[in-house]
Amino acid sequence: MILKDKINEDLKSAMKSGDKIRLETIRSIRALILEFEKSGAGKELNAEEEIKLLSTAAKKRKDSIEQYRNAKREDLASKEEAELKILQEYLPEQLTEEEIFNEVKKLAANIGASGKEDFPKLMPQVMKELKGKADGKLVKSAVEKILGIN
Repeated sequence: MILKDKINEDLKSAMKSGDKIRLETIRSIRALILEFEKSGAGKELNAEEEIKLLSTAAKKRKDSIEQYRNAKREDLASKEEAELKILQEYLPEQLTEEEIFNEVKKLAANIGASGKEDFPKLMPQVMKELKGKADGKLVKSAVEKILGIN
């Protein structure tokens, strides 16, 4: 089932159940999809584009959580966390730090990356491989750790 259809089905379920946060979150995803379709980019909404949209939305939630926590607004942070949880249901399973580290290690060995001068070679390769499966900050720290940067 493509994302748009799944979202429409889940939207109906959320309306029936009365779960306001779920309803708001699903509506925001639906709005992102509609915005993409009407953008005139001439692209089809494929699996890669879906992951990109959802990852961007999830990243915004994570940033908001951090900002709200810094401002001592736990009420708003918990709302964002609930929305993030819902968004993650539509994203591929996220890798753990250990799994990310092992993937980065494997890719570094494949391309012969060993020092900090190899960062520009390794980072794009890793991000391409782990797109949608891992948080960019965790990937960057794993790459830096393996290349001995810090």
